[in-house]
Amino acid sequence: MKRKVGYAWRLREVMAGRGIFTATELVPLLQERGIDLSASQVHRLVSGTPERLSLQVLSAFCDILGCTPADLVATTAENAGVRKTATDDRPASSAAVAKLRPRAARILPGE
Repeated sequence: MKRKVGYAWRLREVMAGRGIFTATELVPLLQERGIDLSASQVHRLVSGTPERLSLQVLSAFCDILGCTPADLVATTAENAGVRKTATDDRPASSAAVAKLRPRAARILPGE
């Protein structure tokens, strides 16, 4: 069975819980930890959901906010629906197709 995995980026929630409400407040705190990101880069990390993130940046966020990576990234996993596929790729026989065709209608006069 296939599994569908995903995640939710919770940086903004954790920041608010620590009294940090703007991305620009994080820039100098990151610089203190050797992470040089522009204000726009930090804003994108705060307002969006990153697909890739260096472990150094993640570690710096955890240090600044006093949290763990699990606080910042909530993971989800669920069973994906199994898609049914045909078991036979050969075309249907002409006899089988003939059974599927509609019969011609007979129209009788006066009815």
